[in-house]
Amino acid sequence: MSLPSLSLVQAADFDEVAAVRIEVLRDSLERLGRFEPVRARQRLLDTFVPADMRHVVLGVERVGYITLRPKSIQHPQVRLLEHLYICKAFQNRGLGLWALNWAKTQARADGCDIRLSALKQSDANRFYLRNGFEQVGEDEFDLNYLWKHDTGETD
Repeated sequence: MSLPSLSLVQAADFDEVAAVRIEVLRDSLERLGRFEPVRARQRLLDTFVPADMRHVVLGVERVGYITLRPKSIQHPQVRLLEHLYICKAFQNRGLGLWALNWAKTQARADGCDIRLSALKQSDANRFYLRNGFEQVGEDEFDLNYLWKHDTGETD
């Protein structure tokens, strides 16, 4: 297997990343009775900032993407991991963990924690708990998590 890498997302890549998002979220959204492809696409479009996004690449194939927002004036000690999606055909190969470790490295270099939300009833919840995130809240559809950069955890 080739080693994974990251490449920049461009504005012209929107349809591709939207399709990945819809493919990966479909099962979880259906379990919640909330699968609406048009809404899923619009929610991505509303926050689409290619500069914060990277394709996860295996060989020459784009197999997912990650969105890690920069720290902000309002939250100078936290980075938001907004998206981490690996196409179903490439899941369970360590690519999500590889991308998550990249995000942790970026956050650690900034002296920041990472926060994220995952849909209730999503397999992603076990993934984040196994990889050092602590559940810190929930709302109607999501569970909220925090990873602390100073836990001494190694990747």
